[in-house]
Amino acid sequence: MACPPIAGRLEDPMSMSIDSILRQKGADVATIAPEASVKRATSWLHAKNVGSLVVTSGNAVVGLISEREIVHAIARHGETAISMPVSEIMRHSVITVSPTDTVSHVMSLMTRHRARHMPVLHDGKLVGI
Repeated sequence: MACPPIAGRLEDPMSMSIDSILRQKGADVATIAPEASVKRATSWLHAKNVGSLVVTSGNAVVGLISEREIVHAIARHGETAISMPVSEIMRHSVITVSPTDTVSHVMSLMTRHRARHMPVLHDGKLVGI
């Protein structure tokens, strides 16, 4: 038997906008410069308690580095990976979304592109992740 609708239910979570999620969770985004070392990236990931950093040059998003890229770099290059610049191991092709996109649309992109982190841009400016 189906449950009756809940009175006062706001909206279907899949049709919610990314903007509404950012308003609830906050729009703070941890960023790092492409010339920073992988060691600095690991320290920043730990300090911010996040799994990824958006790599920025000025106001432009130029890549993304996550724990995954760091693990892969260490597996490939050994201990020397920690002294490499972020730009050498970051993901260069980053899929971005808009605050007006729906959760359903973003989930579809995440699945299709096998991405766990999606920077949110509004008029070219980084406003969330």
